[in-house]
Amino acid sequence: MNLEGRVALVTGAGHRVGRALAVALGRERMKVAVHFNSSAKEAAETVRLIEAAGGSARALGVDLSDPAGPQKIVDQVVAEFGTLHVLVNSAAIMKRHPFGAITAADWDETMNINLRAPFLVAQATSAVMRDGGAIVNIADLAAFETWPAYVPHSISKAGVVRMTESLARILAPSIRVNAIAPGAVLLPDDWAESTGEHLADTTPLRRLGDPQDVVDAMLYLLRADYVTGETIIVDGGRHIRK
Repeated sequence: MNLEGRVALVTGAGHRVGRALAVALGRERMKVAVHFNSSAKEAAETVRLIEAAGGSARALGVDLSDPAGPQKIVDQVVAEFGTLHVLVNSAAIMKRHPFGAITAADWDETMNINLRAPFLVAQATSAVMRDGGAIVNIADLAAFETWPAYVPHSISKAGVVRMTESLARILAPSIRVNAIAPGAVLLPDDWAESTGEHLADTTPLRRLGDPQDVVDAMLYLLRADYVTGETIIVDGGRHIRK
């Protein structure tokens, strides 16, 4: 895929890894729809960074936990840019939920944002995306490991992996669908420094990752015209450490 001049939607692009992915697409001189929910100020900064990198961008605020939100964001992108060539499903939440204290509301909040929303955004996108389009879903290493304090999160991300495979088969050959499962590339703000040190020490490559590692995987998947239905694990080898 030649990315220059094409239109991309990146959900959850106001900050953290989502911002890095959106800015990278701007660097490829794409037109980027920067989705946000409550992070309007951060999304405006993402737009500024994209434009500074040589792309063009528009921030679009939609609550994807609303069942109508996924269709709404796709409609807004088409109204703004006329079409859509690339979707990066990055919006997600990661909350600690100790087993035994998980409520139905906790479960629904995680599943609605992490699994239902990307599926519905992809479904709405497939109706307007031209042949040769590509979808990249952001999963998580938690999809392949057991994290006792993050059970809903892990299950939701395992669902993203299976969703990727299902959509890849359904939408072939016109649209390719792949996923990235990052490991410790950007720790949550409320995690202790000692946690990061422990993760680095127990990772085969002996370091934490960086959002650029996820960016590199995304750019590969967007250009790899003979790859679909795959999930690339970007974790420094943590999933093989056992």
